[in-house]
Amino acid sequence: MRKMRTWRECLIEDLADREEAIHYLQAILDDYYSFGQPLIVREALKTVVEAQGGISKLTQHTDISPQTLATALSNTDTPLIDAIGTVLNALGYRLSIQPIADEDNNLALAIGEPDAAKATAHLSGDPETSHRVTN
Repeated sequence: MRKMRTWRECLIEDLADREEAIHYLQAILDDYYSFGQPLIVREALKTVVEAQGGISKLTQHTDISPQTLATALSNTDTPLIDAIGTVLNALGYRLSIQPIADEDNNLALAIGEPDAAKATAHLSGDPETSHRVTN
């Protein structure tokens, strides 16, 4: 008989895939722009980090200490995304998720996904196309 899994376990498994993580994060950003829930963006980032190897793997590819990353991902003060979103909105821009082609910055390669690339927030000035995920 098949073991039942929680929704979160299924989500973590799905988000280990690069394309799934890109689409998930873009949907979260779209939701943020519609409903203004910055804490959901933070929780989504935490989930993707967990799915793609955790903070220890992430810190191997950044100049940020594990403690600093953990603090940033658990901070309950006004999230930076909210401040950035407010400024970008006033300027007529918004964030979107775009894959990085540079394999030197690729967390997914470090966890065994040879064709994966790390997703990053990308500034786009065209609100009509900034919500699209491109490869």
